Amino acid sequence: MVGPQRPQFVLFGSSIVQISYSNGGWGAILSDIYARKADILLRGYYGWNSRRAIQVLDQVFPKDATVQPTLVIVYFGGNDSMGPHSSGLGPHVPLPEYIENMRKIATHLKSISENIRIIFLSCPPVDEARIRENTSAYFSELVRTNELCRQYSEACIELCKEMNLKVVDLWTALQKRKDWLTACFTDGIHLAEEGSKIVVEEILKVLKEAEWTPSLHWKSMATEFPEDSPYDLVLADGKTTINPSDWTYHRQIQWD
Repeated sequence: MVGPQRPQFVLFGSSIVQISYSNGGWGAILSDIYARKADILLRGYYGWNSRRAIQVLDQVFPKDATVQPTLVIVYFGGNDSMGPHSSGLGPHVPLPEYIENMRKIATHLKSISENIRIIFLSCPPVDEARIRENTSAYFSELVRTNELCRQYSEACIELCKEMNLKVVDLWTALQKRKDWLTACFTDGIHLAEEGSKIVVEEILKVLKEAEWTPSLHWKSMATEFPEDSPYDLVLADGKTTINPSDWTYHRQIQWD
């Protein structure tokens, strides 16, 4: 790995994680916010459910790794919550099993380091009408409903309360926007830039409010190589330089 060693924030989940650098995605936004502060690592897998996630826990998060993540943000649930296929195949996972799979993920993460911090993202809503319009005949019996998403979201939130985990209620957060159906998705399921901005806002809120030592909120974390330098840009007086280490003026949103 390249140095210096920074805190590692791992995003672990299904397609909403894998494509979180696309379309102004939330992973890309976090990478910008935490530039020179933490490394954002993607471990996202398109189409996966919680069953597949627990099969690879030891490979993605090995207990004997020299460096363990500082923070893991976990999202599974959208694929689990799909209606069951008549063949028995497909991504559907019954709700009780989904809860236990998510419990196993949290338990494993806690076991790899006593200092690890964990945030779960609950299942977001979907735009059912757009899903029906966009569903290709290539797929069979594709069932996604907002009601199923709600049930899996609430189950995730309840599990987090039970296990004392931080959680972002995406099902509620996205629907706070009156135009969420048209603004938040690219295809009725995956997040457009406006949806990703909501995810980032909610994650930063958790990080700011969490009573974690040290704090993982970006404004509280040290900037890498922050010292002044005579090689920085020279001010108008021709005698002094200005340190740009923590400039954020380039950002469209000045995140809190």
